Amino acid sequence: SLRRLGQFYAKALVSAGVAFDMLFGPAYKGIPLVTATAVALAEMGRNVPICLNRKEVKDHGEGGMTVGAPLAGHVMIVDDVISAGTSVRESVDIIRAGGAAPCGVVIALDRMERGTGPLSAAQEVQQIFQIPVVSIADLDDLVAYLTSQGGMARELQMVARYRTQYGAVPHVAQTQVEPGSHG
Repeated sequence: SLRRLGQFYAKALVSAGVAFDMLFGPAYKGIPLVTATAVALAEMGRNVPICLNRKEVKDHGEGGMTVGAPLAGHVMIVDDVISAGTSVRESVDIIRAGGAAPCGVVIALDRMERGTGPLSAAQEVQQIFQIPVVSIADLDDLVAYLTSQGGMARELQMVARYRTQYGAVPHVAQTQVEPGSHG
């Protein structure tokens, strides 16, 4: 499953056409995601270095705040979702402190959640940092899938309640893989 997920991330990045030199995985969820994405990209013929961060600075052994390749060039952040954008802000700070430039964020699911204002959290990230947010799927894709499956009325109601409570209004499309193109 992790291999397939990495392939979805890689396909989303290729489809989006955002140029990047390396990948960054924020601790902790981003670590296996960035690793799986790098493996999938390598399987597609593109060897991309990765860098991970630690939650705490290590003062022994190799030490430091990051693990892996030194931050350099244009760095794509690989994460699961964007909620409040906190992980992205921390990642951008780490990347810039390392002398590199954040160039985008790729996420599995854009929950189309409200940020601090009327925009979605993903839209706020795009606006604040002037970088694209690429998603494999979004909440609309989830609703379409649940609808197509039939017998998912309870799940659809749960998503509708979630959207009412947390959803951004109205959501403007993000950079996203075309539905159905990712498997």
